Amino acid sequence: MRNVAFDLFYTLVAAFFYVVALPLLILFSFKKKYRDSIPARFFGIKNPPFQPHDIWFHVCSLGEAKAIAPIIEKLKNKKIAISVITHTGYEAASKYGAQVRYLPYEIWLWFWIERPKTVVVLEAEFWYLLFRLARTRGARVVALNARISDRSFPKYYRMRWFYRILLSQCERIFCQSSEDMARFIALGARNVEVVGNIKLSQKIEATAHYPKPQGTIIVAASTHEGEEEGIIRGFVAYREHNPSAKLLVVPRHPERFAKVGELIVKTAPMMSASRWSESQTLDTDITLIDAMGELNNLYAISDVAILGGAYEPIGGHNPLEPATFGCKVITGEQIFLQRELFKYVSHVQFTSLEGITEALKNAESMPPSQINGSVDLQKVLNYLTEK
Repeated sequence: MRNVAFDLFYTLVAAFFYVVALPLLILFSFKKKYRDSIPARFFGIKNPPFQPHDIWFHVCSLGEAKAIAPIIEKLKNKKIAISVITHTGYEAASKYGAQVRYLPYEIWLWFWIERPKTVVVLEAEFWYLLFRLARTRGARVVALNARISDRSFPKYYRMRWFYRILLSQCERIFCQSSEDMARFIALGARNVEVVGNIKLSQKIEATAHYPKPQGTIIVAASTHEGEEEGIIRGFVAYREHNPSAKLLVVPRHPERFAKVGELIVKTAPMMSASRWSESQTLDTDITLIDAMGELNNLYAISDVAILGGAYEPIGGHNPLEPATFGCKVITGEQIFLQRELFKYVSHVQFTSLEGITEALKNAESMPPSQINGSVDLQKVLNYLTEK
């Protein structure tokens, strides 16, 4: 009875925030980035419940959707369903031949979740009503690749009474590291074990092969607001030392392509610049890669990767991809969401935006980055296929 009362209280609070946010949700639903996800998640448009299935994976965005590929490949005899939060996650999940939906906002889960069998939640997607309703309607709830970052743990711990209730709905928690396991136990979780980071089992490969231009090729990968200008300035200074170097700028979010293009011209007016969508070549000093799905193809022909998302408090991005292709990795210090993955990558330079020029010079004498480590998925697969 106590749990039911808390469920209703939680739903009322979530409903209050929904009503407050409603004008913004309507406004943002007209933006290209959210044109599909917001109507589906918050208004139920073109987002019906899953048809009967065996295993339901819930992921957030592109990285997690890609990470489950090796697992889904070994579950070919199972009916798979996948829910996502973002549009990029939806596109990646749609390649698996599974049912794909946007996860509805929590208050709608009462009407949306039917009778799942096994629900696998990736990383830190801790939605209370998802866990609670799936469990009460007969599902095994599993947290996979579970993590709690250094930055997040103090906030979680202050709310440990809440996370104790939430995590009690999990039948098993497969976490990334021993540090994560200790944090989950401190929050009151049970049945926690370390299996490593499943992203280590990803198949990382190029989908197209481009000729490598002359000179040192530097790719500024998955950059965010506030990062490109410093990277470009660092590159301009480095060019005085290495005049044949070329820079490829790959913004994380496509809606920023035009803005970053203007920034390149403004910050480096003395250099030739082009847009990939117009030229399909990499001959200019700086090329804006205004297309999605090209990063691995560019890593394959690059010498150095400046990995974005860590010069601003974003949490960093996956270093395994550039390391797979032997790029020398340079990144910022704010890698709190990717710290576990960086443990497996050697020869990484951590620097500020002001230190990029010097890091590029140092990279000339450093060996290529490489991956040292692996993960055994068999324990997870055995658990998921148990009757």
